[in-house]
Amino acid sequence: MLKRLTFALSLAMFTVAMPVLQALQQPPENPPSGFVSISEIPESEKLPAAPFLVAAYVFIWLIAMFYIWTIWKRVNKLEGEFAALERRSKGSTR
Repeated sequence: MLKRLTFALSLAMFTVAMPVLQALQQPPENPPSGFVSISEIPESEKLPAAPFLVAAYVFIWLIAMFYIWTIWKRVNKLEGEFAALERRSKGSTR
């Protein structure tokens, strides 16, 4: 199960990282010689931040949910062990 989760998280990170890597690999055709205002840059060359922000929040929430799930499973296991211990202690009264 842990291997599947690791594979799914790796695949998600790879999917999110691909547009960034593609943007970094394409050199500009005519690099600017000085400061260029953002309003002067064509829309095709702008990299919106919203998808990266959403991806970061999704990644953090998935990690948090996985951590909470693991704690929940451990607590349930401990409760089962405590219940078994209580049954054994009631059965062996002196």
